[in-house]
Amino acid sequence: MKILITGKHGQVGHELMRSLAPIGELVGVDVEDCDLSKPAAIERLLAHVKPDLIVNPAAYTALDQAESEANLAHAVNAAAPEVLARFAAAKNIPIIHYSTDCVFDGKKDGLYTETDKANPSSIYGKTKWLGEAAVRNNAPKHVILRTGWVFGSHGVNFLKTVLRLAQERDKLSIVTDQVGSPTSAAMLADVTAVVVKQLFEPGATQKYGTYHLVADGETSWHGYAQWVVAKAGELGVEFKIKADAIRPITTVEYPMPALRPANSRLDTSKVMSTFGVSLPSWRDEVTQVLEKLVNADGTVRDDA
Repeated sequence: MKILITGKHGQVGHELMRSLAPIGELVGVDVEDCDLSKPAAIERLLAHVKPDLIVNPAAYTALDQAESEANLAHAVNAAAPEVLARFAAAKNIPIIHYSTDCVFDGKKDGLYTETDKANPSSIYGKTKWLGEAAVRNNAPKHVILRTGWVFGSHGVNFLKTVLRLAQERDKLSIVTDQVGSPTSAAMLADVTAVVVKQLFEPGATQKYGTYHLVADGETSWHGYAQWVVAKAGELGVEFKIKADAIRPITTVEYPMPALRPANSRLDTSKVMSTFGVSLPSWRDEVTQVLEKLVNADGTVRDDA
């Protein structure tokens, strides 16, 4: 089986190149191989690779920058998935596509389910929602995995930013009124491997659809930052600020160009019951990544 993976240098793409390697022949691409903002380039890639499965974690993910680069965000997040989905439909092959908690406005009190109405409040969220619709409407054999707050040892993410800032600054303020589930790229990739195997088994047609996939548990950005600093401190990292000294602030106190959902909590019961997976605690996943990043002497390396 030949598997095309987009965004191989991204957080999730990097881990997919590991987790899917035992399943098939991987063809990983990134912007230097195929510019996803150009439909003709995607079509040439697909014609050349002739994949049996498309896995598409690539996306324009700069939330704030997307507010001023709406056309580029739309090209990568909405138009590109449509090209991929149309090819998948024409060749009768599955496509796995990744989406985001940002398709919701975050105003719900409880956990968001897959059937809740989307109402994105940012350009990023709107383009990702359009990308979902393109995959859903064009490729019968699709699995859409919505996630959020992604981190890992590879790439740029909140965890690494907190590690750096807490070593550089003796004062740090983090938003406390946005809640979600920090989710490791490694876990996303591992669950994707389970999904892929089952999509090629009898009865797979009943498993196509949209799923929420995040780690177990929830926290705020402030609570997340405190956990990172506390755990890294236990591993020997020296900081200029202690975890309990990180100041909680509100979203209003830290305005950003793009609106973030106040509630990014996703109900994962569907993916667990359908594919028979159990999802780890976000705290355990953060600890595992920190153990990879922190050297024995307490210095922090960057696996980007």
